[in-house]
Amino acid sequence: MRKTALALVVLATTAATAGASMKTETVTYKVGDTTCKGYLAYDDATKDRRPGVLVVHEFWGLNEYARKRAEQLAGMGYVAFACDMYGEGKVTEHPKEASEMAGAVRKNQEEWKARALAGLKVLQDNPFVDAKKVAALGYCFGGSTALKLAYSGADLAAVVSFHGALPVPTEDEAKAIKAKVLICQGALDTFIPEKTIAAVRDAFEKARVDYELIYLGGAVHSLTVPGAETKGQPGIAYNAAADRRSWAAMNALFHETFGAAK
Repeated sequence: MRKTALALVVLATTAATAGASMKTETVTYKVGDTTCKGYLAYDDATKDRRPGVLVVHEFWGLNEYARKRAEQLAGMGYVAFACDMYGEGKVTEHPKEASEMAGAVRKNQEEWKARALAGLKVLQDNPFVDAKKVAALGYCFGGSTALKLAYSGADLAAVVSFHGALPVPTEDEAKAIKAKVLICQGALDTFIPEKTIAAVRDAFEKARVDYELIYLGGAVHSLTVPGAETKGQPGIAYNAAADRRSWAAMNALFHETFGAAK
């Protein structure tokens, strides 16, 4: 893997969000020649170190949805960092453009991994984060990215994929996984072939990965994203029950892994 150049600059001063003590910051960092702009959310009422959660966006880019998820996690007592996998904070509302941006990252496996690891390092280096208690989660493209991080052997305690594409790990990649893994899929999601899910499950079983796979009945792709059905793409829709239950499953995993959030 080519050497990742990482320079961290906090661009924006703190901005108030939902809670009086919640702070958010735009964080600029570099991966090689690519300038990325992530989004940090945390509660500054305490200076204690706490678990950190990396949030990886859908193929639309680091949009408001990913930012709100980071804020939601910060409100639960975590330091959350929504990384930027495309550079310059690029986002789009057009499916074709989103597919092209995600595809450009995926086609270069080393670059894909480098960008994910760079975002993880920003989180781990944060002074409020206990670097031994870090998780990664993602949605759609972000779910596959979180899994690829786990396959790289990254120091993660837990990884969660919400309606993510499911890259099948090699034998060595499966053996490299250190994290507990949670995969939440819509039972009616036609984007992810059942044979792919079976192949991932088989690889995990052979490597004795600590994992959980949840099928959410009646749910299709993008089940956690309010308004997903308005994007004009067939086979994607929000499902409130599936959203609530998958988030509860994530919460249970984090509680098991990190203890009660403060």
